[in-house]
Amino acid sequence: MRVNRRRFLHVMGMGAAGAALARLDSLRGDEPRRNRPNLVFILADDMGYGDLQCLNRHSRIPTPNFNALAAGGMTFTDAHSGAAVCTPTRYGVLTGRYAWRTRLKRGVLGGYSPPLIDTKRTTIASLLQRAGYTTACVGKWHVGLSYARAADGKKPDFAKPLEVSPKEYGFEYSFIVPASLDMPPYVYIEDGRATELPTARQAGGKFPGFIRAGEKAPGFDPIKTLDVLTGKATGFVARQASRPEPFFLYLALTAPHKPTSPAKRFRGKTRLGPYGDFVAQVDWSIGQVVGAIEKAGLRKNTLLVFSSDNGSYMFRLTKPDAPDHVTQAGIQGYRAASHRANHVFRGTKADIYEGGHHVPFLASWPGHVPAASRCEKTLCLTDLMATFAAAAGATLPDNAGEDSFNALPLMLGRDAKTPRAPVVHHSANGTFAVRECKWKLILSTGSGGREKPAGKPGSKPYRLFDISADISETADLAAQHPDVVARLTRELDRIKKDGRSR
Repeated sequence: MRVNRRRFLHVMGMGAAGAALARLDSLRGDEPRRNRPNLVFILADDMGYGDLQCLNRHSRIPTPNFNALAAGGMTFTDAHSGAAVCTPTRYGVLTGRYAWRTRLKRGVLGGYSPPLIDTKRTTIASLLQRAGYTTACVGKWHVGLSYARAADGKKPDFAKPLEVSPKEYGFEYSFIVPASLDMPPYVYIEDGRATELPTARQAGGKFPGFIRAGEKAPGFDPIKTLDVLTGKATGFVARQASRPEPFFLYLALTAPHKPTSPAKRFRGKTRLGPYGDFVAQVDWSIGQVVGAIEKAGLRKNTLLVFSSDNGSYMFRLTKPDAPDHVTQAGIQGYRAASHRANHVFRGTKADIYEGGHHVPFLASWPGHVPAASRCEKTLCLTDLMATFAAAAGATLPDNAGEDSFNALPLMLGRDAKTPRAPVVHHSANGTFAVRECKWKLILSTGSGGREKPAGKPGSKPYRLFDISADISETADLAAQHPDVVARLTRELDRIKKDGRSR
């Protein structure tokens, strides 16, 4: 493999480039491709920062596998999803670009929605595939698909292969559910084909087993989905053990998103209701994947990153004696004394506040990422594309990953020479916020999501918070710092206008 050294130095950051180039130099000649790390990204669905014991010492949910990842690698304490809801975050992960630059200005897609990603756009998978990686996607897709149509031209024909599936975005192998696990159609799609026709009907249900009514395959059981996806992911890893080329696995879990329905063996495990039990099952899934990598003899040469697509949907209940999810499973919230799914952050999933987008982020690569280390630098999940490109020695084109910054130097315990541009946050209703160092400017009077008042995007007065001193966003400092408000407003306008922040 030929490596453009000047370009690589730019992408990696000078602080990390020396050691990394030494590894890449070994690829020249007839050295096996396995010298490049395998790349695994596991994305939970609606898991809060406070759910993990390694991030929240007060959490009573047993998360031994997450704890082990943190002990053996790096914990990023200021990581953010690209949006406070799932579809735009997933778009950002796959493209390194903010989803609000597309037609999706608010909300999420459905299970029948057309593709959000242009098939001509470079994705993290197509980039790594061109670099010689075997690529796989397992789990929740939720960025749109193009189904073949029945004779009436309206209804999807699941007997035919999809017209646009993960294959068109660079995934050699895929096993997916179309959208969230509470959205029809309830089918598994493997390599662009439904594994079973959706000839049955899923009945609707209320929280904690909230699910929308719709067509489903007779063998599709939402309660078994997390186990099914875990098995597909570990099976893929096992198949790679004898192959010389490195692999990229994108595992998008469907939990602890609704329906909040853990497998029977996990029920009652945490004494924190179905939600706590479901988080414990996610931890089990992490352990299964790590175990498969170790069994295949690939752990030392695998960079594994874990995060969540947004914050938890569990509300924080303020009345100290009120019933909560512990005492009544149908209540979608915890008293602080029971559990803080979103840690000390304000808000929940969908909100512009930290609870909506401040997510767990763990990175592990034995012998490379320092064990039991922490990084307080701000990053965004859009940064995954540039980071994995750097780890693979691949060149990130100028017309791709427009909002993606290389965090590999940070993971290796070094400083990134090129500072990251301000992170742009986005809520469910399209409210913007911009984060630069300690300052966070919210361009609305409300949450932009579930906390009341929701407000309207762009409504004034804007609010300014010092995140370093007030992570719970309780003291609006806009009146004291009008210069900061004006500067960050201009910076956000520039990032929008330029079409890129990188």
